[in-house]
Amino acid sequence: MPSNLPAILMKSTIALLACTVLGMGLGSCSNADKQEAAAPTPGAETETVAPVKSPQNRGYQTPTTRGPAPRNPDMNLSANFSRSSGVTFSRVPISQPYVALTFDDGPHPQNTPRLLDLLRERNVKATFYVIGRNVDLYPAITRRIVAEGHEIGNHTYTHRNMTKLSDDAVREEMTKTRDAIARATGVQPRTMRPPYGALLQRQREWIHSEFGYPTIMWAVDPRDWQRPGPSVVTSRILASTTPGAIILAHDLHAPTVDAMPGTVDGLLRKGYKFVTVSQLLAMKPSESPAQASTSGE
Repeated sequence: MPSNLPAILMKSTIALLACTVLGMGLGSCSNADKQEAAAPTPGAETETVAPVKSPQNRGYQTPTTRGPAPRNPDMNLSANFSRSSGVTFSRVPISQPYVALTFDDGPHPQNTPRLLDLLRERNVKATFYVIGRNVDLYPAITRRIVAEGHEIGNHTYTHRNMTKLSDDAVREEMTKTRDAIARATGVQPRTMRPPYGALLQRQREWIHSEFGYPTIMWAVDPRDWQRPGPSVVTSRILASTTPGAIILAHDLHAPTVDAMPGTVDGLLRKGYKFVTVSQLLAMKPSESPAQASTSGE
């Protein structure tokens, strides 16, 4: 007879009494050790859910498994658009499902790296309209933007309303930002976006002539700067995006970055493909009007 038999019998008796008090059946008691031994597959990615009791078995829901994020396809597309193709763009008239996702007012020390992480996971290339002053503050983040295949555009140095500035002041805003980007990354911007979308037609034309920058507006504006919440930002973008659209967002705001996984995944699942602004402009049909639509200004 095993020397520890009394201890074994005592343990079994306590377990049976516990099952009786809890109202569990003998079958549940006999399977308890098997349920306890069940564990997630090593390396499986799970998404935590709040423990919710199930009225059927009085147990708890297990964490749900979340599959990998959808990925933007690898594309070898030209970014060489013609300077004669237009002065202002909010979209490009194409029927193919290409769109340009753009982010204004960065780089931001916390939000922009987090955004870059989720874009890299999905193989998405975006266009960042950066403020020159922020580039000087965070040159390493600016370099990372370029190193990971994104495009950088000129969004002025101090984010002022340029319709209220002299031509010399506008020129200084453009030049200081161009030089800050070049110092940080070794590349120069090819397009610009005015703060608040505010730029006179006369200003657009001379900036295009002097710097070579077309003015980039937007066709989709989720008004994320109003902080309506990530789900609202996502739903607005998903509802308004059409082929050739330029989508406006701001990596300055943490809720906007929170909205991007659902936004990007939703657009990918709808069949859209993400390209940079220059790549989108290079798709513009030569026979289309020189002045692109300016809806959304």
